[in-house]
Amino acid sequence: MITLHFISADGRATEAQGKPGKSLMEAAVSAGIDGIAADCGGLLTCATCHVHVREPYASSLPPPDGEELGMLEFTAAPRSATSRLSCQITLTPALDGLTVELPATQY
Repeated sequence: MITLHFISADGRATEAQGKPGKSLMEAAVSAGIDGIAADCGGLLTCATCHVHVREPYASSLPPPDGEELGMLEFTAAPRSATSRLSCQITLTPALDGLTVELPATQY
């Protein structure tokens, strides 16, 4: 299992576990993480699983593709240089300890 850390907009930290090969969004939904709406279920048709990935993980992820970049234009909260859609982050052992900040809103 991969240990994941979610930091809410108010600074509250929640730890969760994810299985390799699953998406960060799937792990968040399974763990009941508040702040990840995941309305489209990971089909890349919404932006309600927006997260800000902390370093050193942000720079080690594959860059977002054109579809993800397009959907990031529709985030409800302001984007940052490390904004990603959690449905597009596939969990691997190298991401053990991954920390993401959740935006104040997904809508």
